[in-house]
Amino acid sequence: MKLTPDDLDAHLAQKLLPAYLICGDEPLIASEAADAVRARARAAGFSEREVHFIERAADWEDVRASAGTLSLFGSRRLLEVRLGSARPGAAGGAVLATLIERADPDTVLLILAPRLDRDAQSAKWVQAVAAHGAWVPVWPVEAAKFPAWLRARSRRLGLTLDAQALELLAARTEGNLLAAHQELEKLRLLAPDGRPEAGAALAGLADSARFDVFRLSEAALAGDAGRALRVLAGLRAEGTEPTLVLWALIKALRDLSGALLRPGGGGGARGWQRPNAALDAAVRRARRLSLRTLMLRAARADRMIKGRLGGDPWDEMALLATDLCARPALSAPKSMFK
Repeated sequence: MKLTPDDLDAHLAQKLLPAYLICGDEPLIASEAADAVRARARAAGFSEREVHFIERAADWEDVRASAGTLSLFGSRRLLEVRLGSARPGAAGGAVLATLIERADPDTVLLILAPRLDRDAQSAKWVQAVAAHGAWVPVWPVEAAKFPAWLRARSRRLGLTLDAQALELLAARTEGNLLAAHQELEKLRLLAPDGRPEAGAALAGLADSARFDVFRLSEAALAGDAGRALRVLAGLRAEGTEPTLVLWALIKALRDLSGALLRPGGGGGARGWQRPNAALDAAVRRARRLSLRTLMLRAARADRMIKGRLGGDPWDEMALLATDLCARPALSAPKSMFK
């Protein structure tokens, strides 16, 4: 079966399956999901825990040997396999599929992996987990849902945050759930009554927001110029390569162009694994956009990155982002060469 992290606690309260796969690039949620499985296994009598870090092909022999060896005291155990890659290779996939399908009643298999792309999800061992155990993919919390996530997390910690405190905390920790959780823990210590004031309790809050290029393209497609510029500034401050940033913006343009060419002129792009409401928003304002102007901006930014045109590519990408939001800051370029 396939579960969300939110469904996992309710599932574990009812049953414990022989295998669990937790995968994704959000460390806090993945860690908490793994902790929940470990706690449920201990409560069910799986008192031993054996951990294998897979760094090379030879490590799979250790996993195979361990799975075939009974504990000295014959106790039930949790066999934890941590993958360094979403693709364990032919040998690793075969070992995992065998362990999952064998379903040893004295062993619970917990597999921790990075995010699985579309091809990795179709692997035999992943399908074996879905058939005989539980697969828990962990997605980053979207910006629009982040305040609600913070509110729910604060309630779990016994905190009541007003709208101003939530807004400030969301702005300072977006894309960094671990930092958000740590700030909430600090607020719990600073406000024993559970009601911190935004001005006082959050005065020393550091800006721990973390962004990736996909958040930039999402904000630009959604038409949120302010957020797009903030994400762009964050990427620049973090030292992200401008080539990668430009690639994300160009991909957004291609997704928009492809959506406009499809019958109906809308719908999410096939390359995106989550519903793309941002792309639909861009399609709705397409009449106010000039794809030619946008591609000229992108071409100029590319030439600046390569040193073939004077200017700051980050400034040009900022103009590209605002143009895509239908909020141009400067007049449209007439050429990519000047």
